[in-house]
Amino acid sequence: MQNNPSESTSLAIVLAAGKGTRMKSELPKVLVPVAGRPMIRYVIDALNGAGIDRILVVVGYRSDLVRAELASEPNVEFVEQKEQLGTGHAVMMCRDQLAQHRGPVLIVAGDSPLLQVDSVRKLLENFSASECDCVIGTVDKEDPHGYGRIVRDDSGRFMGIVEEKDATSDQQGIREVNVSTYVFDSHQLVAALEQLTDKNAQGEYYITDCPAAMLAVGKNVAAEKVLQPCESMSINNTDELALVEAELQRMAPVK
Repeated sequence: MQNNPSESTSLAIVLAAGKGTRMKSELPKVLVPVAGRPMIRYVIDALNGAGIDRILVVVGYRSDLVRAELASEPNVEFVEQKEQLGTGHAVMMCRDQLAQHRGPVLIVAGDSPLLQVDSVRKLLENFSASECDCVIGTVDKEDPHGYGRIVRDDSGRFMGIVEEKDATSDQQGIREVNVSTYVFDSHQLVAALEQLTDKNAQGEYYITDCPAAMLAVGKNVAAEKVLQPCESMSINNTDELALVEAELQRMAPVK
């Protein structure tokens, strides 16, 4: 049976609990200005532009500032992550809302100001047209250093996400990467979250482990190259911030 988006409102979770330590700022990372606007503003604009009905913003460090910034957004709700124990843990904080939701759940990073409206729409459309329980938005990156690689079998079917530190030399040559943009079936996401553990070097729960947990129990997971190259641009330091600002300027419509 195909996923039917008309069965429910659309729901997005925005991960926004982190501190901007490497940005040389005392602000929450998502409030660091990019071309004069807090970076989370671009994310909210993209979600609204794609027609997302309900947005859950997971806040943590200096949550009061994030709440104040987005207080005027009528479709935004806030979920507190008191301890920052990973991206999977952040989504776990939304379990009550997920349990009441029927249909697709989009998960994006709050520090991704180059998120595009068309990409969000395509990802949701692909999910709705498929029989998948999870669709991962991916992109080919010229220099994939630092990103999780998308591993496929000989027929092109998604097999998993391998983080760079765990990748073999062959896998490190893969250019298709994960940039933390997903659509999950809400029911299957809740089940996958229950399988997550913190048995890793960082002692954290990772949302990137959810697709593998789904595959392990026979669920359908796909990775679709629907994202644009600019959406793989991360902001982890002031140099990367300058590059993203330049890209935003390049993409701005000519007046």
